[in-house]
Amino acid sequence: MLKLLVDENFDNTIVRGLFRRNPMLDMVRVQDVGLSGKDDPTILEWAAQEGRVLLTHDVATITRYAYDRVRKGQPMPGVVEISADALIGRVIEDMLVLVECSQEGELEGQVQYLPW
Repeated sequence: MLKLLVDENFDNTIVRGLFRRNPMLDMVRVQDVGLSGKDDPTILEWAAQEGRVLLTHDVATITRYAYDRVRKGQPMPGVVEISADALIGRVIEDMLVLVECSQEGELEGQVQYLPW
């Protein structure tokens, strides 16, 4: 099962829904690990050190920094970009499939977009 890091401005309704459906998820929020207000490269570095896939709505900048890490040969466990206007129920279902069916390291160097 994938380990997740949830970006600071991510919809907490989705986070709560994921935990309701699977309370065993290994998921922490940026603000819970002392990264509130940190820049994207710092968040991606922490995620890489911890082996956590980042969940975000930030399609404007995170993607660029994630691919910069890949180009430099730095670890990047993965990013899941979730449209801010996607249906919450659909996002929860898609995320559960992704998390529960993926092996650790499977999203290394990738940016995935939900909904599919």
